[in-house]
Amino acid sequence: MSYNSFGRVFRFTTWGESHGPALGAVVDGCPPGLALAEADIQPWLDKRRPGTSRFTTQRQEPDQVRILSGVFEGRTTGTPISLMIENVDQRSKDYSEVALAYRPGHADYAYDAKYGFRDYRGGGRSSARETAARVAAGAVARAVIAEVRIRAYLVELGGDAIDRTAFDDAQIDANPFFCPDAAAAARWEEIMDRTRKAGSSVGAVVECMAEGVPAGWGSPLYAKLDSELAAAMMSINAVKGVEIGDGFAAARLTGEQNADPMRPGSFDNQGDGKPVFLANHAGGVAGGIATGQPVVVRVALKPTSSILTPVETITREGEASDIRTKGRHDPCVGIRAAPVVEAMMALVLADQKLLHRAQTGC
Repeated sequence: MSYNSFGRVFRFTTWGESHGPALGAVVDGCPPGLALAEADIQPWLDKRRPGTSRFTTQRQEPDQVRILSGVFEGRTTGTPISLMIENVDQRSKDYSEVALAYRPGHADYAYDAKYGFRDYRGGGRSSARETAARVAAGAVARAVIAEVRIRAYLVELGGDAIDRTAFDDAQIDANPFFCPDAAAAARWEEIMDRTRKAGSSVGAVVECMAEGVPAGWGSPLYAKLDSELAAAMMSINAVKGVEIGDGFAAARLTGEQNADPMRPGSFDNQGDGKPVFLANHAGGVAGGIATGQPVVVRVALKPTSSILTPVETITREGEASDIRTKGRHDPCVGIRAAPVVEAMMALVLADQKLLHRAQTGC
């Protein structure tokens, strides 16, 4: 299998399967001398870890990360950083039926069609379990872009959206949904309880904002900040749509409505005047280059394909069949996707920062 790596200068490769002994990432291109320890990585993995509430899979994985290389005396050395996370709570027997028939909505048939062979234990490489490695790599990226604050949160679950006027940043870590609206979080509890009891699943929309991204990061054409972000987000399991800024809503605006007007700003200590933007419809990116405004990305995640409700399918031999997916699954994969979206944002921005340095010398 190829294409297990992402990035240009700051590059990471993930490895491992859902039911293998371990999974992890190798991060290459990280500058030397940055403070980095396992304790800097673990909090981000804890946010993504399964089994933290009744609304996520009950697979119990501690997701303890180990740094195997690239760090000496608490500092990055500039050499590849190898990260490992052990799998300790696999139940491969839950997937005996999956060995015989394809799960609709999963990558089962597509993998078989491509390789003529597949790891049916939880989907193997196609499992969202792989995203733990991305979150670990994203923690390394955060050390590169310490000037940037990244925050992801759910703005919609099961078709029910938050009230933007009730947005409260403090609420994001106060409920199991990474939801900035306390009233919406209460409604989502009811939605998730009904969904779980019905043996079904729902989708979600995750929004991610990066504040402190300097104007200039990105490139005009084939390494655009927004195109790199779109590719990164679409690589996350279950993501079926990506928006930058207003996204598809921009198509319903006029030119004057969609513009991000600028007015003169005050001069900073270096004497460089910066504009004051009166709107941010573009999501902090213009012409593929950061404007200095918050970078805003929104991703839509489909309902989890692993459900207890029987679904029509075919066996590997091409015979008609029905399948219900046993095991422990997230009734809404979007909940634990928020830390993954943050990680991919960090990984792209770290790469873009180093690309900018290479392009401009600063």
